[in-house]
Amino acid sequence: MSTLERPETAVPRRAGLVGSHPLLSFYVLAFAISWGAILIAVGLGPGGFSATPQQLQVAIPYAVPAMLAGPGIAGLSLTVVLYGRAGFHDLRTRLLTWRVGARWYATALLTAPLLIMAVLLLLSLISPMFLPRIFMSSDTASLLLMGLAVALPTGILEELGWTGFAIPRLRLRYDVLGTGLIVGVLWGAWHLPVDYWASGVTSGEVSLAIWLPLWLVGTVVGQLTAFRVLMVWVYERTDRSLLLAILMHASFAAFTIILFPPLAVVANLISGFAYAAALWLVVAAVAIAQGGHLSRQPLRKQPTYERN
Repeated sequence: MSTLERPETAVPRRAGLVGSHPLLSFYVLAFAISWGAILIAVGLGPGGFSATPQQLQVAIPYAVPAMLAGPGIAGLSLTVVLYGRAGFHDLRTRLLTWRVGARWYATALLTAPLLIMAVLLLLSLISPMFLPRIFMSSDTASLLLMGLAVALPTGILEELGWTGFAIPRLRLRYDVLGTGLIVGVLWGAWHLPVDYWASGVTSGEVSLAIWLPLWLVGTVVGQLTAFRVLMVWVYERTDRSLLLAILMHASFAAFTIILFPPLAVVANLISGFAYAAALWLVVAAVAIAQGGHLSRQPLRKQPTYERN
């Protein structure tokens, strides 16, 4: 078997629906595992499918680990099934790509906390309830440990799928912005079950008719899609470093916990929209700085290789 740098360009060794539609297969499998896990955990927990945010806390220790594993399991499974050793070797190479320059580590690790801190400090001029959570915590060490404990498995398990499998294949057809938009919207939609039961809809704090469009605009199209565009941009600029993608996702998850204070529904929406706007401003600034585009080079058709 001849080797090529990017096995995602190869003809999958197994035909059929999965081999013909690897991206569709990945997303169906990832959503089935993750949503199945959270639906089972919530359905069996206190309150069932009408669980309040408080009751959801009981199910989270069981549901979230299984939910997080969905993208990773789907990505690893399809990599092995469709591309064999070459696919696994490529995944490992990208995971171990760490010599990318200090500025990219700074970008990956500091983008989220600096933006969140800036947004919250500006909002705190209106009301002190927006002060960063870490400033108000009586146990800073525990808050930091909780953020790290959640962030590391989140970054690893999710990015083995989103960046490990989906993004390289989408980049064969779309530029950085297009890839980020597609993955970002689907990544946001993937959060729907957890965000729904944590929203206060079931407890009557806000109606579904109000929450759903605000969630779609503020969280999915706003925060997660904008941040994913930046993640794809960093991924391309760091020679496809999966490690940097994991660290960037982990930073996003950690500082969301460490910095965002617990807020009522309306205040939470305000801070979320402000953060989304800040992220899109950064995306625009990066694009302008690069002459109006985010991709380093034009798309080109990659050759395929034969495999045993």
